[in-house]
Amino acid sequence: MKIAVYGAGAVGAYFGGRLAAAGARVHLIARGAHLAALTRSGLTVRSAAGDLHLALPATESPAEIGACDLVLFCVKSYDTATAAARLGPLLGPTSLVLSLQNGVDNEDVIAREVGSGRVLGGAAYIFASITEPGVITDTGGRARIVFGAWDRSPPARLHDVLDWFQRARVEARLSDDIRSDLWHKFAFICAQAGMTATARLPIGRIRSEPESWGMFRRILEEVCAVAAALGLGIPSDAVERHLSLAQRLAPHSRSSLYDDLAAGRRLELEALHGTVVRLAREHGVRVPACEAVYAILKPSALPRSEGEAAAILPG
Repeated sequence: MKIAVYGAGAVGAYFGGRLAAAGARVHLIARGAHLAALTRSGLTVRSAAGDLHLALPATESPAEIGACDLVLFCVKSYDTATAAARLGPLLGPTSLVLSLQNGVDNEDVIAREVGSGRVLGGAAYIFASITEPGVITDTGGRARIVFGAWDRSPPARLHDVLDWFQRARVEARLSDDIRSDLWHKFAFICAQAGMTATARLPIGRIRSEPESWGMFRRILEEVCAVAAALGLGIPSDAVERHLSLAQRLAPHSRSSLYDDLAAGRRLELEALHGTVVRLAREHGVRVPACEAVYAILKPSALPRSEGEAAAILPG
């Protein structure tokens, strides 16, 4: 299988590396210092599930790769429309595009460009980051993924994708209701990312303060309430399951939203809490905790200078 990883950051490069190690022909699409390191020194993955060092072709241009069987679409949510418009050179008659992004509506944006029949929605459960250009560090143990057809009509090659993830020793499951699965994960992302970013502290400190831990719960409850208003099938024990997961995280665990805030990068705020607030207003659901996170982080949602970024977080 020929695979392109569009947005070979922490999540994309991790799964791309695993698939390459299993024998897939993987091409990475990245930019900046990360691309330079991938081209010069290859991809390094550090993980409790097994370290990897791979020399994979890397480029900034989809046109240099050509048609692929599968595109892992892993760009930041605010780049979805721009990147989706550049998918053309990567697509052949049976190509599939699997979104592994934060948010719950990126797939609709992709489908408008390439057609819903080739789009797969995916929820990746992994704690990974780019610890230096070309190096991905996974701190959460064995990663898993849930994915399925976006238009509810499974494409012919869907099981081929599942088979390749299983060959790569990635715990993978097909979903017959990927929208509900995405919202289930979305609730956890909004709580974990929202609380670590607004407090500017890791999850261990959030758990140690009853008021902060209570707000973590309220964010979970609010996102699940919005999902219910949309008619999605969120498990009745979703909040307790997410709280249990958060309790098991290493005390120093943060989130990509925190990392982007610390680095002065643009935030995926609109795709996360901005989406919750907008949909809650449309459906008459009260979400005061999500509104508070959105209001606090809104001034930081665009890139800042190095001096501004350095002043945001405690030393």
